[in-house]
Amino acid sequence: MTAFSALDPKQNQTSTNMIGNAFTNEDRCVCAGYDNGDIKLFDLRNMSIRWEGNLRNGVCSVEFDRKDIKMNKLVATTLESKFHVFDMRHYHPKKGFSSLIKKAHKSTVWLARHLPQNRDIFMTTGGSGSLCLWNYEYPPKRCDGDGHVKFGVMGEAHLLQNSVVANQPISGFDWNTDKLGLAVCSSFDQTLRVIIVTRLNTV
Repeated sequence: MTAFSALDPKQNQTSTNMIGNAFTNEDRCVCAGYDNGDIKLFDLRNMSIRWEGNLRNGVCSVEFDRKDIKMNKLVATTLESKFHVFDMRHYHPKKGFSSLIKKAHKSTVWLARHLPQNRDIFMTTGGSGSLCLWNYEYPPKRCDGDGHVKFGVMGEAHLLQNSVVANQPISGFDWNTDKLGLAVCSSFDQTLRVIIVTRLNTV
């Protein structure tokens, strides 16, 4: 957290962070979300802010679809029932990273966690005690533009399943890296639940 403070002069309250872009021994990025809606991408190799924006609502979680590959997608969840999916492969000097916004849970979206066996499937957890399973579908082409200036083209996130498993917010969720569809979640009702999602290999 010391490095974040040195790079961030505003000293906003960091609510979440996630490392990614670790596709070589030298390359590393940390994405941080803040309670005022700011989101910042720190380049640890150059110790600089690579990109920043504001999501207009407090950021609850951020996660790359994979940590150990060149940046591909990033999901950021926020208050007011929203989450954002960013295409991190193509950066436009004026428009930044392309993104889409989805509404879910009818409450705060606490977390997003990508399936280890398929980076295009992810689960979001809600303040209403619900779990939403999503599948990201890529567009026919991922970038557009003339000359050397390209901008990303977003696909669509489709809701596969929605289930209420608790009467309190789901504050923690993690997939099993060995068993497809096996997961565990925790909630404000002080209960740990084992979740099994079937038919993921057919998506």
